[in-house]
Amino acid sequence: MRFYHPLAFWLGCLAITLGVLSHIPVFLHAAPMGYQMAGMPMSTTMLVGMALIPVGLLLSGYGVVPRVTALGHHDDTHLQFHVADQVPLNGEHWKLVTVLMVAVTVDVMKPATLGFVMPGMAAEYHLSSQSAGVLAVVALTGTTIGSVLWGMASDRIGRRAAILLSALMFIGTAICGAMPSYTWNLVMCFLMGLSAGGLLPITFALMAESVPARHRGWLLVALGGLGTAAGYLAAAGSATLLEPLFSWRILWLLGLPTGLLVIILNRYIPESPRFLASKGMLQEARHVLARFAGDTRSDKDVVVEPEPSQGGLKELFQAPYAGITWGLISAGISWGLVNFGFLLWLPTNLHGLGLSEYANSLVAQSALLALPGVALVIGLYHRWSSIYTLTLFTSLTALTLLAFALCSVLGLLTVGTLTACTALLLVSASGVIAMLIPYASEIYPVHLRGTGAGIVAASSKFGGIAGTLLGVSGLLNFLTASALVIATPLLGAALLLVRSGIDTRGLRLEDIRQAMQRKAQGTPPSQG
Repeated sequence: MRFYHPLAFWLGCLAITLGVLSHIPVFLHAAPMGYQMAGMPMSTTMLVGMALIPVGLLLSGYGVVPRVTALGHHDDTHLQFHVADQVPLNGEHWKLVTVLMVAVTVDVMKPATLGFVMPGMAAEYHLSSQSAGVLAVVALTGTTIGSVLWGMASDRIGRRAAILLSALMFIGTAICGAMPSYTWNLVMCFLMGLSAGGLLPITFALMAESVPARHRGWLLVALGGLGTAAGYLAAAGSATLLEPLFSWRILWLLGLPTGLLVIILNRYIPESPRFLASKGMLQEARHVLARFAGDTRSDKDVVVEPEPSQGGLKELFQAPYAGITWGLISAGISWGLVNFGFLLWLPTNLHGLGLSEYANSLVAQSALLALPGVALVIGLYHRWSSIYTLTLFTSLTALTLLAFALCSVLGLLTVGTLTACTALLLVSASGVIAMLIPYASEIYPVHLRGTGAGIVAASSKFGGIAGTLLGVSGLLNFLTASALVIATPLLGAALLLVRSGIDTRGLRLEDIRQAMQRKAQGTPPSQG
């Protein structure tokens, strides 16, 4: 896939890279002090480097974003999307999957890194646990806003352009590792979340529009499950190997090499042919289709999805998408409450119940037992039903929380029941997040796909913010009450999902829209 102005794009990349590298000498100068930089003045070189980064982003944006004059030039030819849906997975598909796995790993790695950064940061800046916790809230707020903004941007400037610009902004925020004050860390951490938060919804939108229909579901779920695991592994491995040598700051500076990896692999990130077709760029769409499916010429007519005049965010909350949008958002917020609320405060609650000797090892042991759950999710999503599998795991998460509450009330919280309940909760909650954004990237039409996936991704981050704030306020210190409160929206989400969603397995993206309209009208599914 070409750049519209290659020189501008690569000059922008160079400016951003130099802007980050200009902070490294000051970081290395602090080595004799254990890389403690608190209170150090900002050097002229650092200030110049900070100025280079936004200039580089503007240059790269000019180089990669399609010109307005290139959009809307339709011709009389037809694109054979059904051809691409019928081909087997080939080398081009696997290259794309591999690169997008890197993007998902980078997206997950940054929030996962927070837990490893906060102790060292709190010690260097002499912060209380509450003050240090502000960093997590600020970072999650950035990812929440970033998911929405980059998702909307991908529906306007393209999936590829949004991925590359998001990665470049992420590279620029690596300077967070050299910031001398906690305030600057908060600002840069917010911007880091703003950049990384966009990678997840865009990668799923691009994947959904590029792989064959019969392989789309399981590949999307596998990408979510394995990418999440890889992100946590990368964060933990980096902290284990590098933090003792270079302090917590190195975990932020790693944004430079990880982001550059996405840029270096850009040649394997094509633009979505469906996005190109929806914008009238049919010749470019044909070239991308040929890359994945060979010769796409045919005498048969295939209707390209029309882009309605209104479009935009509000369409997600109108028929036929209103019900499924609210269901996915409710499930995302509830998952955030479970992951960043109930599970995060579970060890604290176990201490309060007199089970402190098991608190530290219980979640780790349960996570080990939950590992086979990823394969189960992929199998059910692909072989049984996409919407019923998502509904099942959402309901199972709620029922497991109710089991926690019941065992607590009846005095049955033994090591065995706690391990079983925690393992089941990890399986069910992991299944929900592994399917949530993939399903959103399938269910919405091309002109809403990035926005819809971004809104759903943001909902899980928003739930994380709510869970963190509830925990800090002490409202999650009561296991029974917190389990009951969080289970309620999960059950509501499951009801909305089963009432408003459809099974997307094997359906072409062009057919899913019609199936959603029939669902909203109460018309029986087409047998064709």
